[in-house]
Amino acid sequence: MSHSGEKPYSCTQCDKCFKQSSALKRHLLIHSSEKPYRCTQCDKCFTHSSALKRHLLIHSGKKPYRCTQCDKRFTCSSHLKIHLMIHSGEKPFRCTQCDKCFNRSSHLKTHLMIHTGEKPFRCNECDTCFTRRVSLLRHIRSMHGDFLHKCSHCSKGFKDDRGLKKHKCRKLSTEDREKYTCQMCGEFCYNCCGILYHMYKHGMRKDTE
Repeated sequence: MSHSGEKPYSCTQCDKCFKQSSALKRHLLIHSSEKPYRCTQCDKCFTHSSALKRHLLIHSGKKPYRCTQCDKRFTCSSHLKIHLMIHSGEKPFRCTQCDKCFNRSSHLKTHLMIHTGEKPFRCNECDTCFTRRVSLLRHIRSMHGDFLHKCSHCSKGFKDDRGLKKHKCRKLSTEDREKYTCQMCGEFCYNCCGILYHMYKHGMRKDTE
């Protein structure tokens, strides 16, 4: 091992340098996509044995890393480090285009798509694209799921009638917009439940049928 700080072993694919040849060898697995370390419980594979070791904590339920401020526990130290930023308020990842800051690099990466217009997550049913995977999954559940209760204007689905009534559809017809607009103050209430509640506040009822 070099004590001078020199890193003579350089990766030819990304120019990252290492002090030891063994470290370079481990690093090269990232570029080769080789993942020789397999979890025997779920068949997930990893590039490094240390990553497999951390993964196995998920199956064991062990969370050895504890936050001293709120006692929340984590399976790996990196997750604890990210969590501690909540308490410190630290947000080291800054957007160079709008100066908004984030406590995770992944959050910054997602945010940058707003500026680039990139929407990599596409719905196979209707080709609608989204910035985040969670938004795509939410879209699939609500728009293409097997729901009995669906909005007649935008086809969004709901598990029950209560959810449909709470829905604030922004694609209402001109006729429905007039129906759900208060004639006393001009407030638009989106649905029949909203206009009824609003009119009760005025001390009167409105027939929305």
